[in-house]
Amino acid sequence: MDILSHVVITFLISAILVGWIHPKIVQIAILKNIVDNPNTRKLQRKPVPVLGGVAVFFGIVAGIGSMYDIVNTEVLMIVVLAMMAMLYTGTMDDILNLSPKLRFLIEIVVMLLLITYGGYSVNNFHGLWGIGRIPEWAAIILTLFASIGIINAINLIDGVNGLSSGFCILACSLFGVLFLLSGNVSMTILATASAGALIPFFFHNVFGKTSRMFIGDGGTLVMGIVMSVFVISTLRTQSFPAKFVDDNIGLIPFTLAVLSVPVFDTLRVMFTRILKGNSPFEPDKTHLHHIFIQLGCSHIMTTLAILSLNLLVVLCWGGVVWLGGSIETQLYVVLTLSLLVTPGLYILLKNSIIHRTRFFKLLRHVGYGLHISRTRWFISIQNLVDKI
Repeated sequence: MDILSHVVITFLISAILVGWIHPKIVQIAILKNIVDNPNTRKLQRKPVPVLGGVAVFFGIVAGIGSMYDIVNTEVLMIVVLAMMAMLYTGTMDDILNLSPKLRFLIEIVVMLLLITYGGYSVNNFHGLWGIGRIPEWAAIILTLFASIGIINAINLIDGVNGLSSGFCILACSLFGVLFLLSGNVSMTILATASAGALIPFFFHNVFGKTSRMFIGDGGTLVMGIVMSVFVISTLRTQSFPAKFVDDNIGLIPFTLAVLSVPVFDTLRVMFTRILKGNSPFEPDKTHLHHIFIQLGCSHIMTTLAILSLNLLVVLCWGGVVWLGGSIETQLYVVLTLSLLVTPGLYILLKNSIIHRTRFFKLLRHVGYGLHISRTRWFISIQNLVDKI
């Protein structure tokens, strides 16, 4: 079989098995009262099961395992172990509410194991500012900083239905295409299995009523590890994408564009908390998705709006590449756009809400006008999803 056949089989196995196990995990979560209870910070109105990460992890591992005798997936075993550690940590956090310091320490240890035993290290700038390979000590520091940031960025965007899973589907698709074209079979399988596992969960999370379940910290930490591995596999020395792309295609700008909204929104939120004298890990309602909710947007429209902003950054990066912009120009464009669509947009919308401007009234009117949760087609999909 060719690689496309492997991709299709992996995707179907992951998706089908998550669709099969999802309702069973919902029942377990309800039976054991493993739920996310509403409070002043949460957006849901009633307790929601919070073991979606278990279903997603099961689908990813099953998809990878289905290819074990066909392609070389042994290199992914260390990644699966890291995902397992994150799943356990996140699930315990969902149940016992672990301290941020303990979670942070576990994340560092897991990433050090990936660096030491898996060789996953961002050790090459691939021509950006004329820099190639960097010293090992600098690579370890950079890898830890970038990976911990990505893991927490994916965790912190999990605020409205479908946002974290929808973003990870988008990111897995973009990275998956790059890995497929460059011939990195193992990473292609991981991206395909991840997307396949997330899609059934996404539909239950967005459209489900009785079958709705949150991905939880277990799921977001697992996907944070996956996103980190994708970035490292793209940027490390002798990576498949580095050998595949032309010299004028910036891999660092590409990875930053794919992760632009969660990364820059998280940086803004944490920096703001520090300025206020609070812990950067103290939860609040100051994320970009909270602003869209305040404007009257539904969860699904908030998710679509934020994903569209992120995709816009990626498309603009592609436009700069097409126009022949240098790697440095690509980076500066991505940085500028990321600042505009996250901190810039947040400040604009927040000021509009505070001062009740005409722009705010217009956006609120549009937000309420785009509510689709009570439309006939939405209810039809909801009934279908709940029956599966």
